[in-house]
Amino acid sequence: MTRKYFGTDGVRGKVGQYPITPDFAMRLGYAAGKVLSQSGTKQVLIGKDTRISGYMLESALEAGLSAAGVKAAFMGPMPTPAVAYLTRTYRAEAGIVISASHNPYYDNGIKFFSADGTKLPDAIEIAIESELDKPMGCVESDQLGKARRIEDAAGRYIEFCKSTFPNKLNLHGLKIVVDCAHGATYHIAPNVFQELGAEVISIGDKPNGLNINEECGATDTRLLAKTVLEHQADLGIALDGDGDRVMMIDHLGQHIDGDEILYIIAKDAKQLGRFNGGVVGTLMSNLALEQAFARMDIPFARSKVGDRYVMELLSEKGWRLGGENSGHIICLEHTTTGDGIVAALQVLAAMRTSEHSLRELLTGLTLYPQLLVNVRFSGDSNPLSSQEVSDAVAQVETNLAGKGRVLLRKSGTEPLLRVMVEGADGEKVEQGAQLIADAVRKACE
Repeated sequence: MTRKYFGTDGVRGKVGQYPITPDFAMRLGYAAGKVLSQSGTKQVLIGKDTRISGYMLESALEAGLSAAGVKAAFMGPMPTPAVAYLTRTYRAEAGIVISASHNPYYDNGIKFFSADGTKLPDAIEIAIESELDKPMGCVESDQLGKARRIEDAAGRYIEFCKSTFPNKLNLHGLKIVVDCAHGATYHIAPNVFQELGAEVISIGDKPNGLNINEECGATDTRLLAKTVLEHQADLGIALDGDGDRVMMIDHLGQHIDGDEILYIIAKDAKQLGRFNGGVVGTLMSNLALEQAFARMDIPFARSKVGDRYVMELLSEKGWRLGGENSGHIICLEHTTTGDGIVAALQVLAAMRTSEHSLRELLTGLTLYPQLLVNVRFSGDSNPLSSQEVSDAVAQVETNLAGKGRVLLRKSGTEPLLRVMVEGADGEKVEQGAQLIADAVRKACE
């Protein structure tokens, strides 16, 4: 069944434009409350990032939940993975996160976690959408849901994060720059690394409701790289607005993406003899990563783009580690969703165990140059069916001579065809991407 409101990561859009409006949020709260309140607790946890619109949306959601007879427990600004974790520990019916992740402040979204701390199954989302199409009601006054605030949510999550770092290790002697993207980790991430012994220099830790992800964080690591070099730090850690993505910077100021983080974690576990199963990446994962895992006898599989699909394939295969090059890293050994802080701690554990620098941990992996070109097309056309585009792809694949990869995929949110070419020869990659992009544009004329 086609979903009207839920995308791959909840309901998302520009604030003030449907469906990110207070009236829709209230109806969504009521609909979710009706569907999710089947057991005795009838309690939902609500966290948010630091966007100014979060106040408005959490109030609207609370009104809808109350009308459905469901209690709301507010946590204030909290990372997405923290909401997933606390939903489990509180035995709540569900967790709600008000966030648009890495998007600018004027966007926002509402996403749900099940009682198990995982994304809601499709069937539940469809049931909520079905309830949204019905008139909103209200339970009797003595059945209305009450609201309360969880005062120690941050402290609980900080202790959880620290528990994923080996007890016998510490971070003494390491100087780390932590970029919180002026987002939900601003009062959590610096404390985690500091309490484990690191000297922490914190940036992106002064949210004002409007500066989330603005020229900082996992989507823009230039400030982090500059700060690492200025302070001669050992490394930098960049989180996104809701804390489920991580990128890193080594002591030389060089960027380390999600593919490289996956490699470090898997390689360390393999060397310690505690790696089981394989690794899930996505269609965008670098070919060099797949080849490196093959040399290490680590099985590798690709899912569709999106942490939701990574999680689905992990569950299907019974594996424990997966992620995206964008920095969503899922360590099922420790948590149920992408968690930037937890993933960073696994990399730091590898540094401590091996006594190697972050850059040295990447020995054996050199990512291929990868170029992504977005080509807009009219809603009626289908460039993937064009013979001219097919011919261009065939020509580029021949030029790459087995040392590269071509991927064409439509955006799930707008009329864009994403042209991705990667390979060992950077010049051939650039030429190939432009050749295919030109063919797509011509096919759409």
